[in-house]
Amino acid sequence: MNKRLLGLIVLFVLLAVQQIQAQRLITLQQSVEEALKQSPDIVRARYNLERYRELLNAQKASLKSNFRLDLSPFQYSNSRNYYQATQSWYHDENFTSSGTFSVSQPILLTDGVVSLSNDFGWQTNKRDDPNYDPFTGFTNSLNLRLEQPLFTYNTRKMEYKKIEFNYENSQLDYALQALNVEKQITQYFYQIYQAQMELITSREELANRRKSFEIIKNKVEAGLTAKEEELQAELDMLSSESTVQNNEVNLENIKDNFKQMLGMDFSEEIMVIAEVSVLPIDIELQKAVDFALENRMEIRQRQIDIEMGLFDIITTNATNEFKGNLAVQVGLFGNAEKLPNIYDKTNRNDNQDVQFSLEVPLWDWGEKKARMKAAQLAQETNEYNLTDQKKNIVLTVRQIERNLKNYLKQIDIARKNEENAQLTYEINLEKYQNGDLTSMDLNLVQNQLTQAKNDKIDALINYKLELLNMKLQTLFDFENQRNIMPDVIKYETLQ
Repeated sequence: MNKRLLGLIVLFVLLAVQQIQAQRLITLQQSVEEALKQSPDIVRARYNLERYRELLNAQKASLKSNFRLDLSPFQYSNSRNYYQATQSWYHDENFTSSGTFSVSQPILLTDGVVSLSNDFGWQTNKRDDPNYDPFTGFTNSLNLRLEQPLFTYNTRKMEYKKIEFNYENSQLDYALQALNVEKQITQYFYQIYQAQMELITSREELANRRKSFEIIKNKVEAGLTAKEEELQAELDMLSSESTVQNNEVNLENIKDNFKQMLGMDFSEEIMVIAEVSVLPIDIELQKAVDFALENRMEIRQRQIDIEMGLFDIITTNATNEFKGNLAVQVGLFGNAEKLPNIYDKTNRNDNQDVQFSLEVPLWDWGEKKARMKAAQLAQETNEYNLTDQKKNIVLTVRQIERNLKNYLKQIDIARKNEENAQLTYEINLEKYQNGDLTSMDLNLVQNQLTQAKNDKIDALINYKLELLNMKLQTLFDFENQRNIMPDVIKYETLQ
């Protein structure tokens, strides 16, 4: 019999070890690192960041010299036209083949464009008109052109600056999303740890109540106590079994949410390993506020909103504005039946073209004034948002600092409460075994012990989460006394 019992114990231990090995043990740091690679929120933020990076690259490329070749290898027309001078109809037949090579260079400083183009072609035409001299040969036109807007804002420079701000904003969004994911992962991680500990506590409670049930059952069989005591003890034991089952379901549900954030397969078994011991951290409030106002990326985002608002005011002010345009072109044209003769003195011609135009608005029925007022109000809103953002940051840091002090007190109280509850339970268990206490009274003491254990875990986790919140709000790690801004910048750099 003893050998059989020993064999069962060994089998149970082997099964337990196998179950533990099948689970993946994961720490908080591993969870955060994995989430920053695979979390759906991070993936979306990364795509958005890459999108704006490519838009910025495209804008930079658009400011470089643009080389273009346009070819028209074949063009033929045969038409009947009326010539007013001779008041007669004639047939006109044309065949051309041409190509244009051009180089254009935008000027970011002035918003102008300098371009050099060369048009080369061959053509032949016929007309049933005795006074018409047909031409068959080559043509070439080389031109240098400058186009420069006048009396208006630099649209090209503004567009480039807007895209730079959008890219910077996407970097900030990505970093903020990474910090938010870290916070969510940490919360889920400690929720799992909390659920694991509650499950362990409920199993301990179930073991205690099974033990109590066996004690009272033996007493009832010996005729030392009433049958009602056994029934109550059995009811308490069944209630504990239900609590264990509920805690198991709750733990699995939290794990699924955690796996979703990590991008893990739902079928993968995990167990978190956490260190929830607490060392009180001395945090100087003014230092925390200064770090927050210096490091918080939301402040920079509000500043970007203000700078983008200035662009909107400039653009709005250009509504129905007085502006001009200057276009200057110089070139050399030549044509000849034979290519080497195309620029002979008799065949070439120097071309010049100068255009100066103005747009003068006369009356817009108050459109520009109304739009300017709307743009100014939007800018005032941006400035107010910046001020309000700073106030909210200071308010949040002050509240976190108070909460941390309060949680430290709650931890001390919870520890003492657990010690007292454990001692009370052991004393009352001895009374229960001696028949000096009813099962209902022991049940009450057991509930107090379970609640005390859970309260201590809650207090420890609340302090750890609030300490993390302080780090995320100030971007300063008070536990290790270091600025985490370099770590945040790494979120923005995609290898």
